[in-house]
Amino acid sequence: MARATSSKSTATQEWRSVSPAPVVLLYGNDEYFVSRTEARLRSSFRELNVDSELVSLNAKDYSKGELDLVASPSLFGNSKIIEVKNLASMNEDFLEDALKYCANPETDNMLVMHHSGGNRGKKLLDTVRASRKLLWVETKPLKTENDKVTFVNFEFREHHKKIEPQAIRLLVAAAGNDTAELASACLQLINDGPETITENLVDIYYGGRTEASAFKVSDAAVAGDSRQALKLLRHALDTGVEPIPLVGALAMRIRNIARVHGSRGNAAGLASELKMAPWQVEQAQRDSRRYSDVDLSNILRVLADVDSQLKGESADPLYSLEKAVLTIARAR
Repeated sequence: MARATSSKSTATQEWRSVSPAPVVLLYGNDEYFVSRTEARLRSSFRELNVDSELVSLNAKDYSKGELDLVASPSLFGNSKIIEVKNLASMNEDFLEDALKYCANPETDNMLVMHHSGGNRGKKLLDTVRASRKLLWVETKPLKTENDKVTFVNFEFREHHKKIEPQAIRLLVAAAGNDTAELASACLQLINDGPETITENLVDIYYGGRTEASAFKVSDAAVAGDSRQALKLLRHALDTGVEPIPLVGALAMRIRNIARVHGSRGNAAGLASELKMAPWQVEQAQRDSRRYSDVDLSNILRVLADVDSQLKGESADPLYSLEKAVLTIARAR
Protein backbone atom coordinates (compact mmCIF):
# COMPACT_ATOMS: atom_id res chain seq x y z
CA MET A 1 0.00 0.00 0.00
CA ALA A 2 1.18 3.50 -0.75
CA ARG A 3 2.87 5.12 2.23
CA ALA A 4 3.18 8.79 3.07
CA THR A 5 6.72 10.04 2.58
CA SER A 6 8.38 13.36 2.17
CA SER A 7 11.86 14.33 1.09
CA LYS A 8 13.65 17.44 -0.07
CA SER A 9 13.10 16.50 -3.68
CA THR A 10 9.65 14.89 -3.78
CA ALA A 11 6.21 15.86 -2.48
CA THR A 12 4.40 12.54 -1.92
CA GLN A 13 1.09 11.90 -0.20
CA GLU A 14 -0.73 8.73 0.73
CA TRP A 15 -3.99 8.18 -1.14
CA ARG A 16 -6.10 8.16 2.02
CA SER A 17 -5.00 11.64 3.10
CA VAL A 18 -4.16 13.33 -0.19
CA SER A 19 -5.00 17.05 -0.41
CA PRO A 20 -5.65 19.15 -3.52
CA ALA A 21 -2.66 20.73 -5.27
CA PRO A 22 -2.24 22.57 -8.60
CA VAL A 23 -0.73 19.40 -10.14
CA VAL A 24 -1.24 15.83 -8.89
CA LEU A 25 0.14 12.71 -10.59
CA LEU A 26 -1.27 9.30 -9.67
CA TYR A 27 1.19 6.52 -10.49
CA GLY A 28 0.06 2.89 -10.53
CA ASN A 29 -2.56 0.63 -12.07
CA ASP A 30 -4.78 -0.26 -9.11
CA GLU A 31 -8.17 1.07 -10.21
CA TYR A 32 -9.52 1.01 -6.67
CA PHE A 33 -6.80 3.33 -5.35
CA VAL A 34 -7.06 5.53 -8.45
CA SER A 35 -10.82 5.97 -8.11
CA ARG A 36 -10.65 6.55 -4.33
CA THR A 37 -7.89 9.14 -4.78
CA GLU A 38 -9.69 10.97 -7.57
CA ALA A 39 -12.93 11.01 -5.57
CA ARG A 40 -11.16 12.41 -2.51
CA LEU A 41 -9.41 15.09 -4.55
CA ARG A 42 -12.64 16.17 -6.27
CA SER A 43 -14.51 16.34 -2.98
CA SER A 44 -11.78 18.27 -1.17
CA PHE A 45 -11.28 20.69 -4.06
CA ARG A 46 -15.03 21.39 -4.33
CA GLU A 47 -15.22 22.19 -0.62
CA LEU A 48 -13.04 25.19 -1.42
CA ASN A 49 -14.34 25.80 -4.94
CA VAL A 50 -18.05 25.05 -4.91
CA ASP A 51 -18.74 25.81 -8.58
CA SER A 52 -15.64 24.13 -9.99
CA GLU A 53 -15.95 22.52 -13.42
CA LEU A 54 -14.74 18.98 -14.19
CA VAL A 55 -12.90 18.54 -17.50
CA SER A 56 -11.51 15.25 -18.85
CA LEU A 57 -8.65 14.79 -21.32
CA ASN A 58 -7.05 11.74 -22.89
CA ALA A 59 -3.25 11.87 -23.17
CA LYS A 60 -3.28 9.17 -25.87
CA ASP A 61 -5.24 11.12 -28.49
CA TYR A 62 -4.46 14.58 -27.14
CA SER A 63 -4.38 17.56 -29.52
CA LYS A 64 -1.78 20.29 -29.23
CA GLY A 65 -2.88 23.21 -27.05
CA GLU A 66 -5.85 21.44 -25.39
CA LEU A 67 -4.44 21.72 -21.88
CA ASP A 68 -3.82 25.46 -22.14
CA LEU A 69 -7.30 25.94 -23.58
CA VAL A 70 -9.18 24.10 -20.82
CA ALA A 71 -6.96 25.55 -18.08
CA SER A 72 -7.63 29.12 -19.15
CA PRO A 73 -10.01 31.10 -16.91
CA SER A 74 -13.65 30.64 -17.91
CA LEU A 75 -16.09 33.43 -18.67
CA PHE A 76 -17.64 33.00 -15.22
CA GLY A 77 -14.29 32.66 -13.42
CA ASN A 78 -14.92 29.12 -12.18
CA SER A 79 -11.99 26.96 -11.08
CA LYS A 80 -11.45 23.67 -12.92
CA ILE A 81 -10.58 20.11 -12.08
CA ILE A 82 -8.72 18.77 -15.11
CA GLU A 83 -8.39 14.97 -15.13
CA VAL A 84 -6.09 13.36 -17.67
CA LYS A 85 -6.15 9.61 -18.40
CA ASN A 86 -3.81 7.28 -20.31
CA LEU A 87 -0.50 8.91 -19.48
CA ALA A 88 1.13 5.51 -20.06
CA SER A 89 0.19 5.98 -23.74
CA MET A 90 0.69 9.76 -23.95
CA ASN A 91 1.60 11.31 -27.28
CA GLU A 92 4.40 13.82 -27.78
CA ASP A 93 2.01 16.78 -27.95
CA PHE A 94 0.69 16.02 -24.49
CA LEU A 95 4.18 15.49 -23.08
CA GLU A 96 5.35 18.84 -24.41
CA ASP A 97 2.28 20.74 -23.16
CA ALA A 98 2.27 19.00 -19.76
CA LEU A 99 5.91 19.85 -19.13
CA LYS A 100 5.23 23.47 -20.02
CA TYR A 101 2.16 23.56 -17.77
CA CYS A 102 3.97 21.94 -14.79
CA ALA A 103 6.61 24.67 -14.96
CA ASN A 104 3.94 27.29 -14.25
CA PRO A 105 0.58 25.71 -13.29
CA GLU A 106 -2.66 27.63 -12.80
CA THR A 107 -3.01 27.79 -9.03
CA ASP A 108 -6.80 28.22 -9.22
CA ASN A 109 -7.16 24.85 -11.00
CA MET A 110 -6.23 21.29 -10.11
CA LEU A 111 -4.64 19.07 -12.77
CA VAL A 112 -4.91 15.36 -11.89
CA MET A 113 -3.00 13.00 -14.19
CA HIS A 114 -3.05 9.20 -14.04
CA HIS A 115 -0.09 7.11 -15.25
CA SER A 116 -0.72 3.37 -14.93
CA GLY A 117 2.99 2.45 -14.94
CA GLY A 118 6.10 2.14 -17.06
CA ASN A 119 8.45 4.82 -18.35
CA ARG A 120 6.40 6.43 -21.09
CA GLY A 121 6.80 10.18 -20.64
CA LYS A 122 9.77 9.68 -18.32
CA LYS A 123 10.69 13.35 -18.49
CA LEU A 124 7.27 14.29 -17.07
CA LEU A 125 7.51 11.64 -14.35
CA ASP A 126 10.97 12.86 -13.37
CA THR A 127 9.74 16.45 -13.33
CA VAL A 128 6.94 15.65 -10.89
CA ARG A 129 9.22 13.51 -8.72
CA ALA A 130 11.84 16.27 -8.54
CA SER A 131 9.47 19.04 -7.46
CA ARG A 132 8.04 19.78 -4.03
CA LYS A 133 5.31 21.87 -5.69
CA LEU A 134 3.97 18.99 -7.77
CA LEU A 135 2.31 16.13 -5.93
CA TRP A 136 3.04 12.42 -6.48
CA VAL A 137 0.60 9.74 -5.23
CA GLU A 138 1.34 6.01 -5.48
CA THR A 139 -1.66 3.99 -6.66
CA LYS A 140 0.06 0.65 -7.15
CA PRO A 141 -1.64 -2.64 -6.19
CA LEU A 142 -1.13 -4.26 -2.80
CA LYS A 143 1.65 -6.72 -3.56
CA THR A 144 2.57 -8.45 -0.33
CA GLU A 145 0.53 -10.15 2.36
CA ASN A 146 1.85 -7.56 4.79
CA ASP A 147 0.46 -4.75 2.60
CA LYS A 148 -2.95 -6.43 2.55
CA VAL A 149 -2.95 -7.02 6.31
CA THR A 150 -2.01 -3.37 6.88
CA PHE A 151 -4.80 -2.28 4.54
CA VAL A 152 -7.42 -4.37 6.38
CA ASN A 153 -6.25 -3.16 9.79
CA PHE A 154 -6.47 0.46 8.65
CA GLU A 155 -9.98 -0.01 7.21
CA PHE A 156 -11.26 -1.39 10.50
CA ARG A 157 -9.46 1.14 12.69
CA GLU A 158 -10.86 3.96 10.57
CA HIS A 159 -14.38 2.73 11.33
CA HIS A 160 -13.61 2.02 15.00
CA LYS A 161 -14.07 -1.73 14.65
CA LYS A 162 -11.76 -4.59 15.66
CA ILE A 163 -10.80 -7.70 13.72
CA GLU A 164 -8.91 -10.73 15.03
CA PRO A 165 -5.52 -11.59 13.39
CA GLN A 166 -6.77 -14.98 12.19
CA ALA A 167 -9.86 -13.31 10.73
CA ILE A 168 -7.61 -10.93 8.78
CA ARG A 169 -5.63 -13.85 7.37
CA LEU A 170 -8.80 -15.61 6.21
CA LEU A 171 -10.27 -12.41 4.77
CA VAL A 172 -7.07 -11.65 2.83
CA ALA A 173 -7.02 -15.22 1.51
CA ALA A 174 -10.67 -15.01 0.46
CA ALA A 175 -10.30 -11.71 -1.41
CA GLY A 176 -7.24 -12.77 -3.41
CA ASN A 177 -5.41 -10.00 -5.27
CA ASP A 178 -8.35 -7.71 -6.00
CA THR A 179 -8.10 -4.58 -3.83
CA ALA A 180 -11.66 -3.50 -4.60
CA GLU A 181 -12.96 -6.91 -3.52
CA LEU A 182 -10.92 -6.79 -0.31
CA ALA A 183 -12.19 -3.28 0.44
CA SER A 184 -15.78 -4.35 -0.28
CA ALA A 185 -15.43 -7.36 2.04
CA CYS A 186 -14.08 -5.11 4.79
CA LEU A 187 -16.96 -2.67 4.36
CA GLN A 188 -19.57 -5.43 4.47
CA LEU A 189 -18.15 -6.82 7.72
CA ILE A 190 -17.83 -3.32 9.17
CA ASN A 191 -21.44 -2.49 8.35
CA ASP A 192 -23.03 -5.84 9.20
CA GLY A 193 -20.76 -7.31 11.84
CA PRO A 194 -20.33 -6.81 15.60
CA GLU A 195 -17.68 -4.65 17.26
CA THR A 196 -15.07 -7.41 16.91
CA ILE A 197 -14.88 -9.49 13.72
CA THR A 198 -13.89 -13.11 14.38
CA GLU A 199 -12.46 -15.80 12.13
CA ASN A 200 -15.75 -17.70 12.42
CA LEU A 201 -17.72 -14.71 11.13
CA VAL A 202 -15.38 -14.24 8.16
CA ASP A 203 -15.74 -17.95 7.43
CA ILE A 204 -19.53 -17.61 7.39
CA TYR A 205 -19.36 -14.74 4.89
CA TYR A 206 -16.44 -15.82 2.70
CA GLY A 207 -15.42 -19.36 3.67
CA GLY A 208 -16.76 -20.88 0.45
CA ARG A 209 -14.37 -19.05 -1.84
CA THR A 210 -11.49 -20.92 -3.45
CA GLU A 211 -8.75 -19.02 -1.63
CA ALA A 212 -10.46 -19.33 1.76
CA SER A 213 -11.10 -23.04 1.25
CA ALA A 214 -7.46 -23.58 0.28
CA PHE A 215 -6.40 -21.64 3.37
CA LYS A 216 -8.38 -24.00 5.65
CA VAL A 217 -7.25 -27.19 3.87
CA SER A 218 -3.59 -26.19 4.06
CA ASP A 219 -3.91 -25.24 7.75
CA ALA A 220 -5.28 -28.69 8.62
CA ALA A 221 -2.79 -30.55 6.44
CA VAL A 222 0.25 -28.71 7.80
CA ALA A 223 -1.03 -29.27 11.34
CA GLY A 224 -0.93 -33.01 10.63
CA ASP A 225 -4.71 -33.43 10.89
CA SER A 226 -5.23 -35.62 7.82
CA ARG A 227 -8.84 -36.46 8.68
CA GLN A 228 -9.91 -32.80 8.94
CA ALA A 229 -7.85 -31.82 5.89
CA LEU A 230 -9.54 -34.47 3.74
CA LYS A 231 -12.96 -33.50 5.05
CA LEU A 232 -12.35 -29.83 4.18
CA LEU A 233 -10.92 -30.80 0.79
CA ARG A 234 -13.94 -32.89 -0.16
CA HIS A 235 -16.32 -30.17 1.02
CA ALA A 236 -14.44 -27.57 -1.06
CA LEU A 237 -14.62 -29.68 -4.22
CA ASP A 238 -18.29 -30.57 -3.57
CA THR A 239 -19.18 -26.87 -3.34
CA GLY A 240 -17.54 -26.01 -6.66
CA VAL A 241 -14.02 -24.96 -5.70
CA GLU A 242 -11.61 -25.54 -8.59
CA PRO A 243 -8.81 -28.07 -7.88
CA ILE A 244 -5.91 -26.21 -9.56
CA PRO A 245 -6.06 -23.14 -7.26
CA LEU A 246 -6.28 -25.51 -4.30
CA VAL A 247 -3.05 -27.26 -5.16
CA GLY A 248 -1.48 -23.86 -5.89
CA ALA A 249 -2.33 -22.67 -2.39
CA LEU A 250 -0.91 -25.84 -0.86
CA ALA A 251 2.29 -25.39 -2.87
CA MET A 252 2.63 -21.76 -1.74
CA ARG A 253 2.29 -22.79 1.91
CA ILE A 254 4.96 -25.48 1.56
CA ARG A 255 7.29 -23.16 -0.37
CA ASN A 256 7.08 -20.65 2.48
CA ILE A 257 8.01 -23.40 4.92
CA ALA A 258 10.92 -24.48 2.73
CA ARG A 259 12.20 -20.89 2.50
CA VAL A 260 12.57 -20.54 6.26
CA HIS A 261 13.45 -24.15 7.05
CA GLY A 262 16.55 -24.32 9.24
CA SER A 263 16.83 -20.52 9.55
CA ARG A 264 17.67 -19.01 12.91
CA GLY A 265 17.06 -15.31 12.20
CA ASN A 266 14.25 -13.30 13.74
CA ALA A 267 10.97 -12.98 11.86
CA ALA A 268 11.33 -9.26 11.11
CA GLY A 269 14.79 -9.69 9.56
CA LEU A 270 13.79 -12.73 7.51
CA ALA A 271 10.55 -11.05 6.40
CA SER A 272 12.50 -8.19 4.86
CA GLU A 273 15.03 -10.53 3.25
CA LEU A 274 12.44 -12.98 1.87
CA LYS A 275 9.79 -10.36 1.04
CA MET A 276 7.23 -12.06 3.29
CA ALA A 277 5.03 -10.64 6.03
CA PRO A 278 6.45 -11.17 9.55
CA TRP A 279 3.43 -13.28 10.52
CA GLN A 280 4.05 -15.48 7.46
CA VAL A 281 7.63 -16.05 8.55
CA GLU A 282 6.58 -16.85 12.12
CA GLN A 283 3.93 -19.26 10.87
CA ALA A 284 6.34 -20.95 8.45
CA GLN A 285 8.99 -21.26 11.16
CA ARG A 286 6.49 -22.98 13.47
CA ASP A 287 5.30 -25.24 10.67
CA SER A 288 8.82 -26.13 9.58
CA ARG A 289 9.53 -27.97 12.84
CA ARG A 290 7.35 -30.84 11.61
CA TYR A 291 9.37 -31.38 8.45
CA SER A 292 12.82 -32.53 7.45
CA ASP A 293 14.61 -31.49 4.25
CA VAL A 294 13.68 -34.88 2.77
CA ASP A 295 10.01 -34.36 3.70
CA LEU A 296 9.86 -30.96 2.02
CA SER A 297 11.62 -32.19 -1.11
CA ASN A 298 9.20 -35.10 -1.39
CA ILE A 299 6.12 -32.93 -0.78
CA LEU A 300 7.15 -30.36 -3.38
CA ARG A 301 7.72 -33.16 -5.90
CA VAL A 302 4.29 -34.64 -5.17
CA LEU A 303 2.64 -31.21 -5.50
CA ALA A 304 4.37 -30.63 -8.85
CA ASP A 305 3.15 -34.03 -10.08
CA VAL A 306 -0.40 -33.32 -8.90
CA ASP A 307 -0.39 -29.91 -10.57
CA SER A 308 0.78 -31.50 -13.80
CA GLN A 309 -1.92 -34.19 -13.60
CA LEU A 310 -4.66 -31.65 -12.93
CA LYS A 311 -3.59 -29.45 -15.82
CA GLY A 312 -3.58 -32.54 -18.00
CA GLU A 313 -7.26 -32.97 -17.11
CA SER A 314 -6.85 -35.80 -14.65
CA ALA A 315 -9.86 -38.11 -14.62
CA ASP A 316 -9.94 -38.02 -10.82
CA PRO A 317 -8.89 -34.65 -9.32
CA LEU A 318 -10.04 -35.73 -5.85
CA TYR A 319 -7.59 -38.66 -5.80
CA SER A 320 -4.70 -36.44 -6.92
CA LEU A 321 -5.43 -33.79 -4.32
CA GLU A 322 -6.01 -36.34 -1.56
CA LYS A 323 -2.56 -37.74 -2.29
CA ALA A 324 -1.00 -34.29 -1.90
CA VAL A 325 -2.90 -33.51 1.31
CA LEU A 326 -2.01 -36.87 2.88
CA THR A 327 1.65 -36.46 1.93
CA ILE A 328 1.72 -33.09 3.74
CA ALA A 329 -0.27 -34.28 6.76
CA ARG A 330 1.59 -37.55 7.34
CA ALA A 331 5.13 -36.21 7.07
CA ARG A 332 7.09 -36.29 10.30
